[in-house]
Amino acid sequence: MLRRILIVLALLAVAGGGIFAWLAWPDTARLPVEAVAGVRPQIGEPRVQSIPTVEIAEPVGWGSARPVAPAGLQVQAFASGLDHPRWLYRLPNGDVLVAETNSPPRPQRSLVDRVMRFLMGRAGAGTPSANRITLLRDADGDGVAELKTPFMTGLNSPFGMVLHLGSLYVANTDALVRVPYQDGQTRITARPELVVRLNPAGNHWTRDVIVAPDGRTLLVSVGSDSNIAEKGLERERYRANILQVWPEDKRWRVFAAGLRNPVGMAVNPQNNEPWVVVNERDMLGSDLVPDYLTQVGLGDHFGWPWYYWGGYPDRRVEPRNPALQQYSKRPDYALGPHVAALGLTFTDGLRLGPRFAQGAIVGEHGSWNRKPPSGYKVVYVPFGPNGFPVRGAKPVDLLTGFLTADGKARGRPVGVEADRTGALLVADDVGNVIWRVSAPQQQAAR
Repeated sequence: MLRRILIVLALLAVAGGGIFAWLAWPDTARLPVEAVAGVRPQIGEPRVQSIPTVEIAEPVGWGSARPVAPAGLQVQAFASGLDHPRWLYRLPNGDVLVAETNSPPRPQRSLVDRVMRFLMGRAGAGTPSANRITLLRDADGDGVAELKTPFMTGLNSPFGMVLHLGSLYVANTDALVRVPYQDGQTRITARPELVVRLNPAGNHWTRDVIVAPDGRTLLVSVGSDSNIAEKGLERERYRANILQVWPEDKRWRVFAAGLRNPVGMAVNPQNNEPWVVVNERDMLGSDLVPDYLTQVGLGDHFGWPWYYWGGYPDRRVEPRNPALQQYSKRPDYALGPHVAALGLTFTDGLRLGPRFAQGAIVGEHGSWNRKPPSGYKVVYVPFGPNGFPVRGAKPVDLLTGFLTADGKARGRPVGVEADRTGALLVADDVGNVIWRVSAPQQQAAR
């Protein structure tokens, strides 16, 4: 209790100690998450907060429980005993790479920094990064990886991984690097080669990387250093962007901008266009702003920090930028406020039955700043034949049970990836497990 009182007092002190800020804290949602999801979400009036709502789901582990899948699907642990597994990548031979990673150490410059570090620790995100990529292999096809071995070590908060023209590219928090790769390798000992430097971790440290639809370049997601550029716009230079990288020339450009924290990326097989899930801004209340899933093209600007959801102004941001309003692109699909959408894959590599046959799957890490909590599950977004989410469709629960009835976190889903049989793998960075969701008849090729 003393700690809670100290946290509240610290936040009040940072906010100036205003009585009105105290009376408005914490902000409770007035809309269900589903109302702020879909192609046309309900975008209400902002409720500006001087103090963020804090609703931490304390991690308690799984014990004998496991996540819950819809009828007709089953769940088992593909691998356990990992150290904060965040991101997944399947190699051509069916081996699975998992980035065991966390935020790098950050300077504790202020009281807010120290308070946020304590809060993130309570959410299960305060442990040092293992800075390791581990290889998982299920050679006997029973749906459980019997080989779990270090593949690359000595990295710097690694996240995204992708193979391209004989090299494995790894997105560290501060650089895109590469190493030679041969099919079937179980360990990389080569020293990583620098491809391009990236702005180091700020508020958002994860960096994903995928091969662009042109087959020649790479796309790298880089999140903002702050919530709404409150540290100054110069600190946000080449952040809140997706970068396009020419790996052989080691050069890059901004591909798309105005994306507060773009994380998981994937190419939609229906139209061969890149899509991304994005975490939106905080402290406008528990009903705003929805995280989103969207197609992204060269030159797109999604409005951050000045605008959200295609032109709604954030009047906290100074200096203002009225000329950008009409050019701010509206995202294609809202996932709900503060769900912390991180993982993304399309269903072309999956065999989970007709209910989940054509669309996107999103790992929602879960909120820390909404009352009641949102996210903490894996959802399916159905797509139509036009290659875009079905109008009127809401996200469909695919994997739940991460929250207990009393609001504790058994785990938190992040990366999502198809295994070689078409089952879905889900990285759980609080439960330290990779879950496997499959149809009962699925068996791995032996």
